[in-house]
Amino acid sequence: MLNSLDFLDHLIKADSKEAISRWLNWLIDERRLSKNTKIAYLHDLEVFLSFLSKHFGHEIQLTDLENVNLSDFRGFLTQIQISGLSKPSAARTISTIRNFFKYLERESGITNNSIGLIKSPKLGRPLPKALNIPDAKNSINMAGKLARNHWVGVRDIAVLHLLYGCGLRINEALSMNGDNIPISETITIIGKGGKQRLIPVLPSVKDAIDRYLDICPFQIIPDGPLFFGARGKRLNPAIIQKAMRIIQGALNLPATATPHALRHSFGTHLLANGADLRAIQELLGHASLSTTQRYTEVDPTHLMEIHKKSHPRS
Repeated sequence: MLNSLDFLDHLIKADSKEAISRWLNWLIDERRLSKNTKIAYLHDLEVFLSFLSKHFGHEIQLTDLENVNLSDFRGFLTQIQISGLSKPSAARTISTIRNFFKYLERESGITNNSIGLIKSPKLGRPLPKALNIPDAKNSINMAGKLARNHWVGVRDIAVLHLLYGCGLRINEALSMNGDNIPISETITIIGKGGKQRLIPVLPSVKDAIDRYLDICPFQIIPDGPLFFGARGKRLNPAIIQKAMRIIQGALNLPATATPHALRHSFGTHLLANGADLRAIQELLGHASLSTTQRYTEVDPTHLMEIHKKSHPRS
């Protein structure tokens, strides 16, 4: 491990290098972090150590890390901000530094009293990434054309219909069992936290599922999966996610065109057509209305049109 840290030799002393090596081993052995995550953590720490080395004017040893004060940390935060580092990347860098210092305190008794005082940049909650109506419909249709065989294509179309036509999460759709059929005008879904919600089923969604049932090569039983993979086991979400990546390429859609984007499209398009926020909250299974309210920021033009048409004073 030490050999892989030779690029830090101009920044740190041997004791710091050994501590970093032990920390990286701990991340892999105890935290089970992937190789790519370890590389990202090491890069973040290198940026910090490079700043300290220039700031202090010498190679960093463990006693230096113990004596980094709040002013030093703030100077580092200012530098990465000036360098143009995005807020998510800056937040990850700070998290990496905190992790390293906590490890040093626990394993080596090296305590820094200022690390707990630094604050990560505030990250705005990401807006739902919705597709427009033509792209949503084309994505569903394309699933049938790109599948490796007919029944798989019909299956994928049925699953994507549930995401866009009913607003289901992908895990909710793939957790459905045979006791959900025959599909009627509504389905009962068990969502996050084991909460049940009743979802209306559009005729197009019912038709898509019925077509899948007609040609599914596996026996569907009440306590067994509704949607099967090619080997006869419950369909894995990764299969649908992969299918959507292929659809992205075929239709030249952005990387945000994921299965979850179809669920977001369900909420966004309902709102754009005048649906009540409380009703959308119930349909999507959001525990808090504040989560649903993010959809009002997706398409403000449509929201203003709805306001003008429906408000009594408009």
